[in-house]
Amino acid sequence: MNKALVVVESPAKAKTIEKFLGRNYVVRASMGHLRDLPKSQFGVDIEHDFEPKYINIRGKGDLIKTLKDEAKKASAVFLATDPDREGEAIAWHLAHLLNIPYSEACRIEFNEITKPAIQKAIKHPRPIDLPRVDAQQARRILDRLVGYKLSPLLWRKVRKGLSAGRVQSVAVRLICDREREIQAFIPEEYWTITARLREKPRSPQFDAELVSIDGKKAEIGDETLANQVTKDLEQAAYTVQDVKRRERRRNPAPPFITSSLQQDASRKLGYTARKTMMLAQQLYEGIEVKGRGPVGLVTYIRTDSTRIAAMAQEEARGYIAATHGQPYLPEKPPVYGTKKKAQDAHEAIRPTSLELTPDLVQGSLSRDQFRLYLLIWERFVASQMAPAVYDTLTVDIKAARYGLRATGSTLKFPGFLAVYGDSKEDAEKEAILPELAVGATLKLQKLSPKQHFTEPPPRYTEASLVKTLEENGIGRPSTYAPIIETIQDRGYVTKVEKKFEPTELGFVVVDLLKEHFHDIVDVDFTADLEDRLDGVADGESSRIHVLKEFYGPFVDTLTKAEEEIGQVELPVEVSDVKCDRCGRLMVVKHGRYGNFLACPGFPECRNTKPILKETGVNCPLCQGAIVQRRTKRGKTFYGCANYPECQFTTWDTPLKENCETCGSFKVRHNFKGGRSVVYCGNEACATRVRTEPEKAKPKSKPKSTPKAGGSRG
Repeated sequence: MNKALVVVESPAKAKTIEKFLGRNYVVRASMGHLRDLPKSQFGVDIEHDFEPKYINIRGKGDLIKTLKDEAKKASAVFLATDPDREGEAIAWHLAHLLNIPYSEACRIEFNEITKPAIQKAIKHPRPIDLPRVDAQQARRILDRLVGYKLSPLLWRKVRKGLSAGRVQSVAVRLICDREREIQAFIPEEYWTITARLREKPRSPQFDAELVSIDGKKAEIGDETLANQVTKDLEQAAYTVQDVKRRERRRNPAPPFITSSLQQDASRKLGYTARKTMMLAQQLYEGIEVKGRGPVGLVTYIRTDSTRIAAMAQEEARGYIAATHGQPYLPEKPPVYGTKKKAQDAHEAIRPTSLELTPDLVQGSLSRDQFRLYLLIWERFVASQMAPAVYDTLTVDIKAARYGLRATGSTLKFPGFLAVYGDSKEDAEKEAILPELAVGATLKLQKLSPKQHFTEPPPRYTEASLVKTLEENGIGRPSTYAPIIETIQDRGYVTKVEKKFEPTELGFVVVDLLKEHFHDIVDVDFTADLEDRLDGVADGESSRIHVLKEFYGPFVDTLTKAEEEIGQVELPVEVSDVKCDRCGRLMVVKHGRYGNFLACPGFPECRNTKPILKETGVNCPLCQGAIVQRRTKRGKTFYGCANYPECQFTTWDTPLKENCETCGSFKVRHNFKGGRSVVYCGNEACATRVRTEPEKAKPKSKPKSTPKAGGSRG
C-alpha cells in the first residue's frame, strides 16, 4: 500500500512528526516558501485587480520535482504547515504545485507537535482556508506596493540602497519622535525630604517621606525652599496621625504570547527578538531528548492570545498541587483577558507537557535553548498559581504644617513568586515598620533633603519597542523580529548600550515621509490597515477592496511627491582625523556595525577607519591605550589601540580603579540580566581565585578589529 505524504516546512519538524505517525506516512520538508513574487520585477498586475505573479523560488526546482513525484504515488497528501496566515499561504502554494484542488480536505493544523495533537489533526483534515490566504497575499502585495514604488523615490531623492516599508517606517518614526522628545526635554529641579524617626530611645528607626504641606501635595522646586522646610522640620514635633493595615494581593502575569516572550527574553536573558524567535522555533519543531527521541517542547510560538486549553490547565493544577501544595492552587483556573485585536487562533505559548521538566531536558538542550525553555516553563506554571500576598502598613505622621508618610511591606505568602518573578519588580521593599499607635510621639533622628532632576523619556530598547508596536496594533507577532533587524540593516537606527538611537539618515527619511507620505508613517493609519487585513482573514472584506482603497490615494501622493521633492542633502560630519592615504579630513559615516570614519574621496580613495572610544586605561602589555572595539557581529570588546603589534583583548570593561593587591587595573564583568562583578584584570593576581566570575574569560579571543563599517553611501 502506498504511503500518505505529509508536507511541513522544516526538516526538524518533519523528523519529530514522522516519529508520531508511523510507517504508513512519509514526512517531507518544503524548506519554507516554494513560490514568491519575483525580486527582479514588480510582480503585481495593478490593472487586473492586483493579481500577483508568483514564480518558483530559484534553487528550489529539484525540491519541487521531488515533492511532485512523492505526491503522485502517495495514497493521500496532507499539508501540515504552520497554523497561521503565512502557513496557510505556504499550503496554498503547495496545493498549486502538487495539483491538489483547494476544496480538497488536505490541510491539517495543530498547535503543538505532540503525538495526540498530530494524530488528532491527521484524522480531521480540512480544505485550505482561502480568506486567510487572501489576508496573507494582501499583506504581501501591500508591502510590495510600498517597497517597490516608494523605495526608488528615496534612491533618487536621498541615497541609493534605501528602502521604505509599510511597518518598518512607523517603527523608525517612533524611535525618531522619542529622540526628539529627549532632545527637547528641559530637566526640572525638585527635592525630596526624608526623616529618620523612632518612638523611644531603643526602638527601631524607620524612614518617612514628606508628602504634604498645608494639606497639599509637597512640591519643592529649589534649594532655598528645601532648606526652609528642613529648618521647620528640625524644630517640629512628630505625631502619628493614622495607621492603616491592609492585605494586598498581586496576581501572576498571563502565559506568554509572542510579544511578551520577546520582551522578557530581552530583559531577563539579553536575547534579541530574532534570537528569541529562532530558539523558540527550535523548541516548537522538536529537540532530540535523551531516551525520548525528537520532541516538540513548546506550543506554537506566533500567537497573540493568552488562552490555555482546558487539558493543559488541569495538568498544571495537578503539577502545582503535587509540587508546591494545595495553598498554591487557586480555587478556579485563572482566565486572562485577551486584547481586543488578538486573533485568538491558537493558545498562549506553554510547554507541551509538564512531564518534560527543565531538569529532565536540560542535558538535551543548548544553554540558550534551556534558558528560554525555563523562562516559558516558569511563566506558564506561575500563571496558573495563586496570587502573592503582602501585608502592608502605611503610617501618616503630622509635623506642624507638614505631613509625612512611612510605608512598610512584608511578603506574607509567596504564591506564584515561588516559581516566577522579576528581580527588580519583586524586590518589594520589605521595610518592616515598628508597631505604632495613633497619637504616639516620635523623635527625629535625622533629616535628609535630596536634590533630583526630572529625566527625559527613555530611548526604546528591543523590549519596549516591541511592547509599543503591539500596544498600537502595528505589525503582528511574526513581524516584530524582522522589523527590528531591517531598520538596523538599513542604517536608520543604531543600537547603543542596548537602546535604539536614530541616525541622521533615519531623521532625514522619516521627516521626508512625514511631510509627503503622512499615512505611511502614521501609527493610527497603519494599525487601521492591520484591522482591515484581519477583516479579510475573517471573510468580512475582500483582498481587492483593501488594496484598491490603499493604492488610489498612495499613487496620487507618489506622483505629487516626485514633483515636489528636490534632491535631499544628507548632513556630513567632518572629523579632525586626516586620511593616511590622501590627506583629506575623514567624515563620519554610519554602517551596519555603527559609526566609522571614511575618506570623502570615495570612490577614488576607499580608506575607512573604526571610531575608537578610549577607556582611560593603559594596556598591561605595552602601556598603549585600551579602546572599545566591536566584533564583526557588533558585539563590544576591548583591545589595545596598538593592534596588530599588541594583541591584548578582553570582553570585560576596563576600569580606572586599581587592584589593592597588585596595582593592576580592575575590570567589570556584566552578566545577562543586569548583574555585574568587579575583579582584578591581572590574571596572575591572587584575588582572581576568589572573585573571577565563571566563564568570564572568553574561550577564544575576540576578533581583534571589527569591520570598519557597512556599505558606503
